[in-house]
Amino acid sequence: MPPTRQNQRRPLFSLNDHTTSNASNFGALSREKAPGQQAECRCSTMAVTLFLLLVLALPPAPSAVALTAEGLALLAFKEAATEDPYQALSRWSESDADPCHWPGITCANVSSSSSSPSPSPPRVVALAMAGKNISGYIPSELGSLLFLRRLSLHGNRLAGAIPSSLSNASSLHSIYLYGNRLTGGLPAAALCDLPRLQILDVSRNALSGQIPLDLRNCRSLQRLVLAGNAFSGEVPAGVWPEMAGLQQLDLSSNNLNGSIPPDLGELPRLAGTLNLSHNRFSGPVPPELGRLPATVALDLRFNNLSGAIPQTGSLASQGPTAFLNNPGLCGYPLQVPCRAVPPPTTSPAPPATTAPFASTGVASHDHQPIKTSLIALISVADAAGVALVGIILVYVYWKVKDRNDGRRRRAAGKDTDDDGDSSTKSGLCSCMLWRRSGSSDESSTDDEEAGGGDSKYNSGGTAGGEEGELVAIDRGFRVELDDLLRSSAYVLGKGGKGIVYKVVVANGTTPVAVRRLGGGGGGADRCKEFAAEARAVGRIRHPNVVRLRAYYWSADEKLVVTDFVGNGNLAAALRALQCANVITFEFNPLTSVSSK
Repeated sequence: MPPTRQNQRRPLFSLNDHTTSNASNFGALSREKAPGQQAECRCSTMAVTLFLLLVLALPPAPSAVALTAEGLALLAFKEAATEDPYQALSRWSESDADPCHWPGITCANVSSSSSSPSPSPPRVVALAMAGKNISGYIPSELGSLLFLRRLSLHGNRLAGAIPSSLSNASSLHSIYLYGNRLTGGLPAAALCDLPRLQILDVSRNALSGQIPLDLRNCRSLQRLVLAGNAFSGEVPAGVWPEMAGLQQLDLSSNNLNGSIPPDLGELPRLAGTLNLSHNRFSGPVPPELGRLPATVALDLRFNNLSGAIPQTGSLASQGPTAFLNNPGLCGYPLQVPCRAVPPPTTSPAPPATTAPFASTGVASHDHQPIKTSLIALISVADAAGVALVGIILVYVYWKVKDRNDGRRRRAAGKDTDDDGDSSTKSGLCSCMLWRRSGSSDESSTDDEEAGGGDSKYNSGGTAGGEEGELVAIDRGFRVELDDLLRSSAYVLGKGGKGIVYKVVVANGTTPVAVRRLGGGGGGADRCKEFAAEARAVGRIRHPNVVRLRAYYWSADEKLVVTDFVGNGNLAAALRALQCANVITFEFNPLTSVSSK
Protein backbone atom coordinates (compact mmCIF):
# COMPACT_ATOMS: atom_id res chain seq x y z
CA MET A 1 0.00 0.00 0.00
CA PRO A 2 1.53 3.45 -0.91
CA PRO A 3 2.73 5.44 2.00
CA THR A 4 0.83 8.54 0.87
CA ARG A 5 -2.46 6.69 1.35
CA GLN A 6 -1.51 5.67 4.84
CA ASN A 7 -0.74 9.27 5.76
CA GLN A 8 -4.19 10.32 4.60
CA ARG A 9 -5.94 7.71 6.80
CA ARG A 10 -4.04 8.36 10.01
CA PRO A 11 -5.90 11.53 11.10
CA LEU A 12 -9.20 9.61 10.98
CA PHE A 13 -8.15 7.36 13.91
CA SER A 14 -6.78 10.20 16.02
CA LEU A 15 -10.11 11.99 16.57
CA ASN A 16 -10.30 10.68 20.11
CA ASP A 17 -7.21 10.52 22.28
CA HIS A 18 -9.00 8.16 24.72
CA THR A 19 -9.54 5.27 22.28
CA THR A 20 -8.33 1.92 23.51
CA SER A 21 -5.44 -0.09 22.20
CA ASN A 22 -7.89 -2.58 20.73
CA ALA A 23 -9.31 0.13 18.49
CA SER A 24 -5.76 1.05 17.34
CA ASN A 25 -4.97 -2.56 16.47
CA PHE A 26 -8.24 -2.76 14.63
CA GLY A 27 -7.22 0.27 12.53
CA ALA A 28 -3.77 -1.20 11.82
CA LEU A 29 -5.26 -4.47 10.59
CA SER A 30 -7.78 -2.65 8.41
CA ARG A 31 -5.01 -0.94 6.45
CA GLU A 32 -3.81 -4.28 5.11
CA LYS A 33 -7.23 -5.28 3.65
CA ALA A 34 -8.71 -4.71 0.24
CA PRO A 35 -10.14 -1.30 -0.74
CA GLY A 36 -13.78 -2.56 -0.35
CA GLN A 37 -13.12 -3.82 3.10
CA GLN A 38 -11.25 -0.65 4.04
CA ALA A 39 -14.35 1.50 3.58
CA GLU A 40 -16.37 -0.84 5.78
CA CYS A 41 -13.70 -0.76 8.47
CA ARG A 42 -13.59 3.00 8.28
CA CYS A 43 -17.35 3.28 9.05
CA SER A 44 -17.05 0.89 12.01
CA THR A 45 -14.20 2.92 13.44
CA MET A 46 -16.19 6.14 13.22
CA ALA A 47 -19.13 4.49 15.07
CA VAL A 48 -16.87 3.34 17.89
CA THR A 49 -15.37 6.81 18.17
CA LEU A 50 -18.79 8.50 18.34
CA PHE A 51 -19.91 6.03 21.04
CA LEU A 52 -16.91 6.86 23.18
CA LEU A 53 -17.55 10.58 22.80
CA LEU A 54 -21.17 10.07 23.88
CA VAL A 55 -20.11 8.15 26.99
CA LEU A 56 -17.75 10.94 27.99
CA ALA A 57 -20.52 13.52 27.58
CA LEU A 58 -22.97 11.72 29.91
CA PRO A 59 -23.44 13.12 33.52
CA PRO A 60 -21.65 11.30 36.33
CA ALA A 61 -23.24 8.42 38.17
CA PRO A 62 -25.82 9.22 40.92
CA SER A 63 -23.47 8.03 43.62
CA ALA A 64 -21.14 10.85 42.70
CA VAL A 65 -23.80 13.64 43.04
CA ALA A 66 -22.93 16.15 45.78
CA LEU A 67 -25.75 17.50 48.02
CA THR A 68 -26.00 21.18 48.86
CA ALA A 69 -25.34 22.47 52.34
CA GLU A 70 -29.09 22.70 52.95
CA GLY A 71 -29.54 19.04 51.96
CA LEU A 72 -26.77 17.97 54.33
CA ALA A 73 -28.38 19.95 57.20
CA LEU A 74 -31.72 18.26 56.57
CA LEU A 75 -30.08 14.83 56.45
CA ALA A 76 -28.57 15.65 59.85
CA PHE A 77 -32.12 15.94 61.20
CA LYS A 78 -32.93 12.57 59.68
CA GLU A 79 -29.85 11.06 61.33
CA ALA A 80 -30.91 12.59 64.68
CA ALA A 81 -34.30 10.84 64.47
CA THR A 82 -34.16 7.56 66.36
CA GLU A 83 -37.74 6.50 65.55
CA ASP A 84 -39.94 7.36 62.59
CA PRO A 85 -43.10 5.22 62.90
CA TYR A 86 -44.87 6.86 59.95
CA GLN A 87 -41.78 6.77 57.66
CA ALA A 88 -42.09 10.52 57.19
CA LEU A 89 -38.35 10.86 56.50
CA SER A 90 -37.96 7.76 54.32
CA ARG A 91 -37.81 9.75 51.07
CA TRP A 92 -35.05 12.00 52.34
CA SER A 93 -32.12 10.45 50.47
CA GLU A 94 -28.62 11.32 49.34
CA SER A 95 -29.47 10.09 45.87
CA ASP A 96 -31.85 13.05 45.42
CA ALA A 97 -29.72 16.12 44.99
CA ASP A 98 -32.68 18.51 45.28
CA PRO A 99 -34.12 18.62 48.85
CA CYS A 100 -37.01 20.73 47.58
CA HIS A 101 -38.64 17.47 46.44
CA TRP A 102 -38.51 15.91 49.92
CA PRO A 103 -41.74 15.64 51.97
CA GLY A 104 -42.25 18.43 54.49
CA ILE A 105 -39.80 20.78 52.75
CA THR A 106 -40.90 24.02 51.12
CA CYS A 107 -38.59 25.98 48.84
CA ALA A 108 -38.82 29.38 47.23
CA ASN A 109 -36.71 31.52 44.93
CA VAL A 110 -34.76 33.93 47.07
CA SER A 111 -32.76 36.57 45.24
CA SER A 112 -29.65 37.58 47.11
CA SER A 113 -29.05 40.72 45.05
CA SER A 114 -31.04 42.59 42.43
CA SER A 115 -27.97 43.03 40.20
CA SER A 116 -27.55 39.28 39.72
CA PRO A 117 -28.04 38.49 35.98
CA SER A 118 -29.41 34.97 36.60
CA PRO A 119 -32.02 33.89 39.19
CA SER A 120 -30.73 32.07 42.23
CA PRO A 121 -31.75 28.42 42.79
CA PRO A 122 -34.67 27.70 45.16
CA ARG A 123 -33.77 27.69 48.83
CA VAL A 124 -35.37 25.89 51.79
CA VAL A 125 -37.80 28.28 53.53
CA ALA A 126 -39.95 25.91 55.64
CA LEU A 127 -39.50 22.63 57.50
CA ALA A 128 -42.82 21.10 58.57
CA MET A 129 -42.75 17.70 60.26
CA ALA A 130 -45.61 18.07 62.75
CA GLY A 131 -47.58 15.26 64.34
CA LYS A 132 -45.35 12.43 63.05
CA ASN A 133 -44.34 10.96 66.45
CA ILE A 134 -40.67 11.30 65.51
CA SER A 135 -38.28 10.53 68.35
CA GLY A 136 -34.79 11.98 68.63
CA TYR A 137 -33.43 15.47 69.10
CA ILE A 138 -33.12 18.74 67.21
CA PRO A 139 -29.65 18.92 65.59
CA SER A 140 -27.66 22.12 65.61
CA GLU A 141 -27.16 21.82 61.82
CA LEU A 142 -30.63 23.25 61.27
CA GLY A 143 -29.14 26.63 62.11
CA SER A 144 -27.27 26.56 58.77
CA LEU A 145 -30.56 26.93 56.86
CA LEU A 146 -30.06 30.64 56.34
CA PHE A 147 -33.32 31.19 54.46
CA LEU A 148 -35.53 29.08 56.76
CA ARG A 149 -38.60 31.07 57.78
CA ARG A 150 -40.87 28.53 59.48
CA LEU A 151 -39.78 25.64 61.72
CA SER A 152 -42.73 23.42 62.64
CA LEU A 153 -41.80 20.29 64.62
CA HIS A 154 -44.69 20.21 67.10
CA GLY A 155 -46.58 17.08 68.04
CA ASN A 156 -43.56 14.76 68.08
CA ARG A 157 -41.44 13.12 70.79
CA LEU A 158 -38.28 15.14 70.37
CA ALA A 159 -36.15 15.38 73.51
CA GLY A 160 -33.07 17.27 74.56
CA ALA A 161 -32.44 21.00 74.59
CA ILE A 162 -33.40 23.66 72.08
CA PRO A 163 -30.16 24.34 70.15
CA SER A 164 -28.85 27.87 70.44
CA SER A 165 -27.50 27.58 66.89
CA LEU A 166 -31.00 28.28 65.58
CA SER A 167 -30.04 31.92 65.94
CA ASN A 168 -27.90 31.47 62.80
CA ALA A 169 -31.06 30.95 60.71
CA SER A 170 -31.56 34.69 60.53
CA SER A 171 -34.74 34.48 58.44
CA LEU A 172 -36.76 32.55 61.06
CA HIS A 173 -40.01 34.24 62.07
CA SER A 174 -42.07 31.25 63.36
CA ILE A 175 -40.91 28.47 65.71
CA TYR A 176 -43.44 25.80 66.67
CA LEU A 177 -41.97 23.22 69.06
CA TYR A 178 -44.95 22.57 71.35
CA GLY A 179 -46.09 19.09 72.28
CA ASN A 180 -42.62 17.48 72.55
CA ARG A 181 -40.34 16.35 75.37
CA LEU A 182 -37.79 19.13 75.25
CA THR A 183 -35.82 19.83 78.41
CA GLY A 184 -33.40 22.43 79.71
CA GLY A 185 -33.87 26.17 79.78
CA LEU A 186 -35.21 28.57 77.21
CA PRO A 187 -32.27 29.96 75.13
CA ALA A 188 -33.80 33.42 74.96
CA ALA A 189 -30.45 35.14 74.48
CA ALA A 190 -29.92 33.22 71.24
CA LEU A 191 -33.49 33.17 69.96
CA CYS A 192 -33.99 36.88 70.55
CA ASP A 193 -31.05 37.55 68.22
CA LEU A 194 -33.35 36.55 65.35
CA PRO A 195 -34.43 39.92 63.95
CA ARG A 196 -37.68 38.64 62.40
CA LEU A 197 -38.90 36.27 65.13
CA GLN A 198 -42.65 36.84 65.67
CA ILE A 199 -44.00 33.51 67.00
CA LEU A 200 -42.40 31.32 69.68
CA ASP A 201 -44.51 28.43 70.93
CA VAL A 202 -42.71 25.91 73.17
CA SER A 203 -45.71 24.92 75.29
CA ARG A 204 -46.37 21.41 76.64
CA ASN A 205 -42.73 20.41 77.03
CA ALA A 206 -40.52 19.88 80.08
CA LEU A 207 -38.55 23.13 79.95
CA SER A 208 -37.42 24.38 83.36
CA GLY A 209 -35.58 27.19 85.04
CA GLN A 210 -36.59 30.81 85.38
CA ILE A 211 -38.12 32.92 82.66
CA PRO A 212 -35.02 34.69 81.30
CA LEU A 213 -34.68 38.43 81.42
CA ASP A 214 -33.23 38.30 77.88
CA LEU A 215 -36.78 37.99 76.56
CA ARG A 216 -36.93 41.77 76.55
CA ASN A 217 -34.68 41.68 73.48
CA CYS A 218 -37.44 39.93 71.47
CA ARG A 219 -38.94 43.25 70.46
CA SER A 220 -40.58 41.92 67.29
CA LEU A 221 -42.28 39.01 69.09
CA GLN A 222 -46.06 38.85 68.72
CA ARG A 223 -46.94 35.46 70.27
CA LEU A 224 -45.16 33.96 73.28
CA VAL A 225 -46.60 30.66 74.58
CA LEU A 226 -44.70 29.02 77.47
CA ALA A 227 -47.63 27.11 79.02
CA GLY A 228 -47.41 23.55 80.29
CA ASN A 229 -43.73 23.51 81.28
CA ALA A 230 -41.84 23.54 84.58
CA PHE A 231 -40.68 27.14 84.68
CA SER A 232 -40.27 28.37 88.24
CA GLY A 233 -39.32 31.47 90.18
CA GLU A 234 -40.67 34.96 89.82
CA VAL A 235 -41.62 36.55 86.53
CA PRO A 236 -38.94 39.20 85.91
CA ALA A 237 -40.02 42.81 85.81
CA GLY A 238 -38.87 45.13 83.07
CA VAL A 239 -39.39 42.57 80.29
CA TRP A 240 -42.88 43.38 79.08
CA PRO A 241 -42.61 47.13 78.39
CA GLU A 242 -39.90 46.27 75.84
CA MET A 243 -42.26 43.90 74.00
CA ALA A 244 -44.77 46.50 72.87
CA GLY A 245 -45.93 44.41 69.89
CA LEU A 246 -46.88 41.32 71.94
CA GLN A 247 -50.42 40.16 71.11
CA GLN A 248 -50.61 36.82 72.96
CA LEU A 249 -49.00 35.79 76.26
CA ASP A 250 -49.62 32.43 77.94
CA LEU A 251 -47.64 31.51 81.08
CA SER A 252 -50.19 29.06 82.50
CA SER A 253 -49.55 25.65 84.06
CA ASN A 254 -46.04 26.29 85.37
CA ASN A 255 -44.54 26.67 88.84
CA LEU A 256 -44.18 30.45 88.78
CA ASN A 257 -44.47 32.21 92.13
CA GLY A 258 -44.12 35.64 93.63
CA SER A 259 -46.29 38.59 92.72
CA ILE A 260 -47.70 39.39 89.32
CA PRO A 261 -45.51 42.07 87.66
CA PRO A 262 -47.46 45.33 87.39
CA ASP A 263 -45.77 46.13 84.05
CA LEU A 264 -47.85 43.37 82.43
CA GLY A 265 -50.41 46.13 82.08
CA GLU A 266 -48.06 47.92 79.66
CA LEU A 267 -48.88 45.67 76.69
CA PRO A 268 -51.04 47.93 74.51
CA ARG A 269 -51.52 45.44 71.66
CA LEU A 270 -52.41 42.41 73.77
CA ALA A 271 -55.53 40.59 72.58
CA GLY A 272 -57.40 37.43 73.45
CA THR A 273 -56.58 36.05 76.90
CA LEU A 274 -53.73 36.91 79.28
CA ASN A 275 -53.39 33.46 80.84
CA LEU A 276 -51.55 33.25 84.18
CA SER A 277 -53.63 30.40 85.63
CA HIS A 278 -52.45 27.23 87.40
CA ASN A 279 -49.35 28.77 88.97
CA ARG A 280 -48.45 29.87 92.50
CA PHE A 281 -48.70 33.63 92.20
CA SER A 282 -49.41 35.41 95.48
CA GLY A 283 -50.19 38.88 96.67
CA PRO A 284 -52.84 41.28 95.36
CA VAL A 285 -54.04 41.73 91.81
CA PRO A 286 -52.07 44.71 90.42
CA PRO A 287 -54.38 47.63 89.56
CA GLU A 288 -52.09 48.30 86.58
CA LEU A 289 -53.71 45.34 84.79
CA GLY A 290 -56.68 47.63 84.28
CA ARG A 291 -54.61 49.45 81.62
CA LEU A 292 -54.90 46.46 79.30
CA PRO A 293 -57.29 46.82 76.36
CA ALA A 294 -60.94 46.19 77.15
CA THR A 295 -60.99 43.20 74.78
CA VAL A 296 -58.42 41.29 76.87
CA ALA A 297 -59.82 38.52 79.09
CA LEU A 298 -57.82 37.69 82.22
CA ASP A 299 -57.34 34.16 83.50
CA LEU A 300 -55.90 34.20 87.03
CA ARG A 301 -57.50 30.97 88.27
CA PHE A 302 -55.80 28.49 90.59
CA ASN A 303 -53.27 30.78 92.24
CA ASN A 304 -52.78 32.12 95.76
CA LEU A 305 -53.82 35.72 95.13
CA SER A 306 -55.39 37.69 97.96
CA GLY A 307 -56.96 41.04 98.70
CA ALA A 308 -59.70 43.05 97.04
CA ILE A 309 -60.06 42.88 93.27
CA PRO A 310 -59.37 46.37 91.85
CA GLN A 311 -62.22 47.91 89.87
CA THR A 312 -60.03 49.99 87.55
CA GLY A 313 -60.14 50.02 83.78
CA SER A 314 -60.62 46.67 82.11
CA LEU A 315 -60.51 44.86 85.48
CA ALA A 316 -64.03 46.11 86.19
CA SER A 317 -65.42 44.24 83.16
CA GLN A 318 -63.92 40.85 83.99
CA GLY A 319 -66.24 37.98 84.87
CA PRO A 320 -66.03 35.87 88.02
CA THR A 321 -64.36 32.98 86.19
CA ALA A 322 -61.20 35.05 85.82
CA PHE A 323 -60.54 34.95 89.58
CA LEU A 324 -61.80 31.53 90.69
CA ASN A 325 -59.85 29.28 93.07
CA ASN A 326 -57.99 32.12 94.75
CA PRO A 327 -59.16 31.71 98.38
CA GLY A 328 -57.85 35.09 99.47
CA LEU A 329 -59.55 37.22 96.81
CA CYS A 330 -62.70 39.17 97.61
CA GLY A 331 -64.93 41.81 96.11
CA TYR A 332 -66.80 42.11 92.87
CA PRO A 333 -67.33 40.03 90.75
CA LEU A 334 -66.75 37.10 93.13
CA GLN A 335 -69.67 38.05 95.41
CA VAL A 336 -67.30 37.58 98.34
CA PRO A 337 -67.40 40.61 100.65
CA CYS A 338 -64.13 42.09 101.82
CA ARG A 339 -64.13 42.42 105.58
CA ALA A 340 -61.92 45.18 106.96
CA VAL A 341 -59.49 44.18 109.68
CA PRO A 342 -60.78 45.72 112.94
CA PRO A 343 -58.38 47.86 114.95
CA PRO A 344 -57.05 46.40 118.22
CA THR A 345 -59.57 46.89 121.03
CA THR A 346 -57.24 46.24 123.94
CA SER A 347 -54.08 48.02 124.89
CA PRO A 348 -51.03 46.17 126.12
CA ALA A 349 -50.97 45.38 129.84
CA PRO A 350 -48.84 47.69 132.01
CA PRO A 351 -45.58 46.34 133.36
CA ALA A 352 -45.94 44.23 136.50
CA THR A 353 -43.35 46.30 138.38
CA THR A 354 -45.44 49.47 138.32
CA ALA A 355 -48.31 48.21 140.48
CA PRO A 356 -47.82 44.68 141.71
CA PHE A 357 -50.71 44.83 144.13
CA ALA A 358 -53.14 45.98 141.40
CA SER A 359 -52.13 43.16 139.05
CA THR A 360 -52.62 40.70 141.87
CA GLY A 361 -56.11 41.99 142.49
CA VAL A 362 -57.05 41.78 138.85
CA ALA A 363 -55.73 38.27 138.61
CA SER A 364 -57.73 37.15 141.62
CA HIS A 365 -60.86 38.78 140.15
CA ASP A 366 -60.47 37.07 136.75
CA HIS A 367 -60.38 33.69 138.36
CA GLN A 368 -63.61 34.18 140.33
CA PRO A 369 -66.53 31.95 139.17
CA ILE A 370 -69.51 33.46 137.37
CA LYS A 371 -72.42 34.16 139.69
CA THR A 372 -75.66 32.24 139.35
CA SER A 373 -77.72 35.42 139.04
CA LEU A 374 -75.68 36.48 136.01
CA ILE A 375 -76.27 33.12 134.35
CA ALA A 376 -80.01 33.44 134.97
CA LEU A 377 -80.06 36.96 133.56
CA ILE A 378 -78.33 35.82 130.39
CA SER A 379 -80.77 32.94 129.98
CA VAL A 380 -83.78 35.21 130.39
CA ALA A 381 -82.39 37.67 127.88
CA ASP A 382 -81.82 34.88 125.36
CA ALA A 383 -85.35 33.57 125.82
CA ALA A 384 -86.81 37.05 125.42
CA GLY A 385 -84.83 37.58 122.25
CA VAL A 386 -86.02 34.31 120.76
CA ALA A 387 -89.62 35.09 121.69
CA LEU A 388 -89.38 38.55 120.13
CA VAL A 389 -88.02 37.14 116.91
CA GLY A 390 -90.85 34.59 116.85
CA ILE A 391 -93.48 37.27 117.34
CA ILE A 392 -91.99 39.35 114.54
CA LEU A 393 -92.01 36.37 112.19
CA VAL A 394 -95.65 35.54 112.98
CA TYR A 395 -96.65 39.17 112.45
CA VAL A 396 -94.88 39.35 109.12
CA TYR A 397 -96.46 36.09 108.01
CA TRP A 398 -100.03 37.24 108.72
CA LYS A 399 -99.33 40.66 107.26
CA VAL A 400 -98.13 39.19 104.00
CA LYS A 401 -100.99 36.71 103.93
CA ASP A 402 -103.61 39.44 104.41
CA ARG A 403 -102.01 41.55 101.72
CA ASN A 404 -102.02 38.65 99.27
CA ASP A 405 -105.67 37.91 99.97
CA GLY A 406 -106.61 41.54 99.42
CA ARG A 407 -104.61 41.68 96.21
CA ARG A 408 -106.38 38.62 94.86
CA ARG A 409 -109.77 40.11 95.66
CA ARG A 410 -108.88 43.40 93.97
CA ALA A 411 -107.49 41.58 90.95
CA ALA A 412 -110.71 39.58 90.61
CA GLY A 413 -112.72 42.78 90.76
CA LYS A 414 -110.58 44.48 88.14
CA ASP A 415 -110.97 41.57 85.72
CA THR A 416 -114.76 42.07 85.69
CA ASP A 417 -114.59 45.85 85.48
CA ASP A 418 -114.61 46.92 81.79
CA ASP A 419 -114.72 50.69 82.19
CA GLY A 420 -111.14 50.86 83.54
CA ASP A 421 -111.96 53.17 86.42
CA SER A 422 -108.60 54.33 87.71
CA SER A 423 -110.01 55.22 91.10
CA THR A 424 -110.03 51.54 92.12
CA LYS A 425 -106.28 51.20 91.73
CA SER A 426 -103.83 51.81 94.51
CA GLY A 427 -100.09 52.34 94.65
CA LEU A 428 -97.35 54.55 95.87
CA CYS A 429 -98.92 57.63 94.40
CA SER A 430 -101.57 58.64 91.95
CA CYS A 431 -98.97 58.53 89.18
CA MET A 432 -99.08 54.74 89.09
CA LEU A 433 -102.69 55.06 87.92
CA TRP A 434 -102.15 58.29 86.08
CA ARG A 435 -103.72 58.99 82.73
CA ARG A 436 -103.31 62.03 80.56
CA SER A 437 -105.92 64.61 81.39
CA GLY A 438 -108.64 64.84 78.86
CA SER A 439 -108.04 61.35 77.43
CA SER A 440 -111.22 59.61 76.48
CA ASP A 441 -112.20 56.01 76.92
CA GLU A 442 -111.66 55.54 73.23
CA SER A 443 -108.00 56.62 73.36
CA SER A 444 -107.39 54.35 76.35
CA THR A 445 -108.85 51.45 74.45
CA ASP A 446 -106.60 52.22 71.48
CA ASP A 447 -103.56 52.24 73.73
CA GLU A 448 -104.45 48.89 75.18
CA GLU A 449 -105.01 47.39 71.75
CA ALA A 450 -101.59 48.70 70.67
CA GLY A 451 -100.02 46.98 73.67
CA GLY A 452 -98.71 50.18 75.17
CA GLY A 453 -101.32 51.03 77.78
CA ASP A 454 -101.34 49.98 81.39
CA SER A 455 -103.06 46.69 81.92
CA LYS A 456 -105.82 46.54 84.43
CA TYR A 457 -104.03 43.67 86.08
CA ASN A 458 -101.98 45.23 88.88
CA SER A 459 -100.79 43.84 92.15
CA GLY A 460 -99.56 45.10 95.49
CA GLY A 461 -99.96 48.50 97.00
CA THR A 462 -102.08 50.02 99.70
CA ALA A 463 -104.23 53.05 99.80
CA GLY A 464 -101.81 54.78 102.00
CA GLY A 465 -99.07 54.67 99.42
CA GLU A 466 -96.49 53.08 101.68
CA GLU A 467 -95.70 50.30 99.19
CA GLY A 468 -95.29 50.16 95.42
CA GLU A 469 -97.29 48.43 92.75
CA LEU A 470 -96.37 46.11 89.87
CA VAL A 471 -98.04 47.59 86.77
CA ALA A 472 -98.39 45.25 83.78
CA ILE A 473 -97.81 46.99 80.44
CA ASP A 474 -98.69 43.87 78.44
CA ARG A 475 -102.20 42.51 79.01
CA GLY A 476 -100.85 38.97 78.60
CA PHE A 477 -98.47 39.35 81.54
CA ARG A 478 -100.40 38.15 84.58
CA VAL A 479 -97.94 37.77 87.44
CA GLU A 480 -98.37 39.06 90.95
CA LEU A 481 -95.64 40.88 92.76
CA ASP A 482 -95.32 38.21 95.46
CA ASP A 483 -94.98 35.48 92.82
CA LEU A 484 -92.25 37.50 91.17
CA LEU A 485 -90.45 37.99 94.46
CA ARG A 486 -90.65 34.32 95.44
CA SER A 487 -89.31 33.08 92.10
CA SER A 488 -85.72 31.95 91.72
CA ALA A 489 -83.43 34.67 90.39
CA TYR A 490 -80.09 34.41 88.64
CA VAL A 491 -77.65 37.26 88.18
CA LEU A 492 -77.14 38.07 84.51
CA GLY A 493 -74.93 41.14 84.81
CA LYS A 494 -74.22 44.42 86.52
CA GLY A 495 -73.72 47.81 84.94
CA GLY A 496 -74.19 51.50 85.42
CA LYS A 497 -77.96 51.11 85.14
CA GLY A 498 -78.33 48.50 87.85
CA ILE A 499 -78.32 44.73 88.17
CA VAL A 500 -80.21 42.42 85.80
CA TYR A 501 -81.69 39.11 87.01
CA LYS A 502 -83.26 36.20 85.20
CA VAL A 503 -86.52 35.23 86.93
CA VAL A 504 -88.65 32.22 85.99
CA VAL A 505 -92.36 32.81 86.64
CA ALA A 506 -95.66 31.14 85.71
CA ASN A 507 -94.85 27.83 87.40
CA GLY A 508 -91.32 27.79 86.04
CA THR A 509 -92.30 28.08 82.35
CA THR A 510 -91.83 31.77 81.53
CA PRO A 511 -88.41 33.40 81.97
CA VAL A 512 -88.26 37.18 82.24
CA ALA A 513 -85.48 39.69 82.85
CA VAL A 514 -85.83 42.02 85.85
CA ARG A 515 -83.62 45.11 86.11
CA ARG A 516 -83.24 46.90 89.45
CA LEU A 517 -82.86 50.64 88.88
CA GLY A 518 -82.42 51.73 92.49
CA GLY A 519 -84.66 53.95 94.56
CA GLY A 520 -87.73 55.66 93.19
CA GLY A 521 -87.44 58.93 95.06
CA GLY A 522 -88.24 62.26 93.53
CA GLY A 523 -91.91 62.82 94.32
CA ALA A 524 -95.08 62.45 92.30
CA ASP A 525 -93.73 64.31 89.26
CA ARG A 526 -90.84 61.93 88.91
CA CYS A 527 -93.22 59.00 89.32
CA LYS A 528 -95.44 60.32 86.51
CA GLU A 529 -92.45 60.73 84.22
CA PHE A 530 -91.34 57.15 84.91
CA ALA A 531 -94.83 55.79 84.22
CA ALA A 532 -95.14 57.76 80.98
CA GLU A 533 -91.75 56.56 79.74
CA ALA A 534 -92.61 52.97 80.62
CA ARG A 535 -95.86 53.13 78.66
CA ALA A 536 -94.06 54.71 75.69
CA VAL A 537 -91.47 51.95 75.64
CA GLY A 538 -94.18 49.31 76.07
CA ARG A 539 -95.87 50.45 72.83
CA ILE A 540 -92.74 49.83 70.76
CA ARG A 541 -92.85 46.73 68.58
CA HIS A 542 -89.55 46.06 66.83
CA PRO A 543 -87.54 42.83 66.39
CA ASN A 544 -84.43 44.51 67.83
CA VAL A 545 -86.13 46.00 70.90
CA VAL A 546 -86.83 43.84 73.94
CA ARG A 547 -90.52 43.93 74.86
CA LEU A 548 -91.41 45.67 78.13
CA ARG A 549 -93.85 43.63 80.21
CA ALA A 550 -94.28 45.49 83.49
CA TYR A 551 -92.73 48.03 85.83
CA TYR A 552 -92.63 48.66 89.56
CA TRP A 553 -92.21 51.94 91.48
CA SER A 554 -91.85 52.49 95.18
CA ALA A 555 -89.99 54.88 97.43
CA ASP A 556 -87.07 52.44 97.68
CA GLU A 557 -87.12 50.43 94.45
CA LYS A 558 -87.66 50.75 90.71
CA LEU A 559 -88.02 47.53 88.67
CA VAL A 560 -88.44 46.98 84.93
CA VAL A 561 -89.64 43.57 83.70
CA THR A 562 -88.83 42.64 80.08
CA ASP A 563 -88.66 39.53 77.97
CA PHE A 564 -85.65 37.33 78.58
CA VAL A 565 -83.34 37.04 75.56
CA GLY A 566 -80.98 34.05 75.54
CA ASN A 567 -77.58 33.56 73.89
CA GLY A 568 -75.55 35.40 76.53
CA ASN A 569 -74.99 39.13 76.77
CA LEU A 570 -73.15 41.84 74.89
CA ALA A 571 -70.09 41.72 77.16
CA ALA A 572 -69.67 37.99 76.59
CA ALA A 573 -69.97 38.47 72.82
CA LEU A 574 -67.33 41.20 72.81
CA ARG A 575 -64.91 39.02 74.76
CA ALA A 576 -65.76 35.89 72.77
CA LEU A 577 -66.68 34.03 75.95
CA GLN A 578 -69.08 31.08 76.07
CA CYS A 579 -72.24 31.38 78.07
CA ALA A 580 -71.23 28.22 79.93
CA ASN A 581 -68.46 30.18 81.64
CA VAL A 582 -70.99 32.39 83.48
CA ILE A 583 -71.28 31.21 87.08
CA THR A 584 -74.93 31.38 88.18
CA PHE A 585 -76.18 30.84 91.65
CA GLU A 586 -79.68 30.79 93.01
CA PHE A 587 -80.93 33.36 95.47
CA ASN A 588 -83.82 35.78 95.95
CA PRO A 589 -82.39 39.30 95.72
CA LEU A 590 -85.79 40.83 94.98
CA THR A 591 -87.15 39.92 98.40
CA SER A 592 -85.71 43.17 99.65
CA VAL A 593 -88.46 44.93 97.71
CA SER A 594 -91.17 43.45 99.86
CA SER A 595 -89.29 44.15 103.05
CA LYS A 596 -88.86 47.82 102.35
